[in-house]
Amino acid sequence: MNLFDTSLLIAFFVLGVCLLLAAIRFAMGPSLLDRITAFDLIVANVIGLIAIYSKLTRDFELIDVALILSLFGFLGSISFTYYMMRR
Repeated sequence: MNLFDTSLLIAFFVLGVCLLLAAIRFAMGPSLLDRITAFDLIVANVIGLIAIYSKLTRDFELIDVALILSLFGFLGSISFTYYMMRR
């Protein structure tokens, strides 16, 4: 294991902690806007986790999953924002 793989493992752990904190924010968010932001952050963290896992395992087919998830996350954020503007 070289220095790059070690740094990827550290980043994987830190993103996991960030994912946990974002999930807590999603559950406890006082307003709908806080929950939308937390959901967007959860999606971004999952994409980062997938990318790091893909690099660590050399399974580059997972990058397609990350791309599709980013598209769904973007469309979800736009949809929630549109809903908030209409409300």
